[in-house]
Amino acid sequence: MAGDILGYYGMLSLLLGRLFLRRSDRALTWWIRIAAVQLVLVTAGPALFAVLDGGLGAIGDPGAEPGYVAYASGEENWLEAVGTRLSTGLLLTFGAAPLSLVAGGYVIFLLGFWAARRRVLEEPGRHLPLLRRTAVVGIAVGWLGALPAALAHVGVLRVPDAAQSESGALTALRDVTGNVAGLGYVAAIALFAHWWASRPPRGGLPVVPALAAVGKRSLSCYLTHSLLFAPVLAAWGLGLGEHLGSASMALFGTAVWLVTVAGAYALERRGRRGPAETLLRRLMYGGAVQPVATGSRAVP
Repeated sequence: MAGDILGYYGMLSLLLGRLFLRRSDRALTWWIRIAAVQLVLVTAGPALFAVLDGGLGAIGDPGAEPGYVAYASGEENWLEAVGTRLSTGLLLTFGAAPLSLVAGGYVIFLLGFWAARRRVLEEPGRHLPLLRRTAVVGIAVGWLGALPAALAHVGVLRVPDAAQSESGALTALRDVTGNVAGLGYVAAIALFAHWWASRPPRGGLPVVPALAAVGKRSLSCYLTHSLLFAPVLAAWGLGLGEHLGSASMALFGTAVWLVTVAGAYALERRGRRGPAETLLRRLMYGGAVQPVATGSRAVP
């Protein structure tokens, strides 16, 4: 879909995987620090300066075409919609992804490498203090960073239109602190999963195993969401997105998510990875992918 982050994430994952997958912990830690400094100076710096200096209108373009228009979400012609999605997708994948290596956006990926080496999410019980700090600090930073944009959106805070544009100071501040909030939410979910798993076993639906199966196949589930959402909601498809309200859209979204949960759990019971995860591992490691044991099963 136009403007989608998947190509961007995929390109960065392949680049960073080749560069850092087999690097030492010491090298990885130093590059995390370097990326964090880049993110603050290059990406967040101008926005923070504009907020503190009071010159919010100095950054951004209020006359720029909104993203939903630029990405042709209302385009009814299928061929034109495809053309827009191809061009914007290629720009994000081959333009924005390499640019992140300069702007510091790759720090989140490196933190993921660091956490994976220590099995922070796989064994949350061994990392409870770290997860608690990350959850509290990360979510607090994300909410505070998004607060000015939220207040401006509802009219409580009066700011220049440029500040609220897609390239404006408030948007940049929200996006940067949103990355920190993402880490906080991941930590909070890990804490919840640890608490839930430590409860006495009970009968009923296999909630935790099903959710864990989705996490292991998040890329495949994400792609499935797009494949189910786009033809139904987009103007070039059935166009129901124009007619669904907040409640009906929430119900539709929940139904799509439940479909992916059922599919992921079925793959888990058969001991199989998601198709997108299998392809990504082959691209990352090369050659045949060895089975990986998960519980009592081996996932090929």
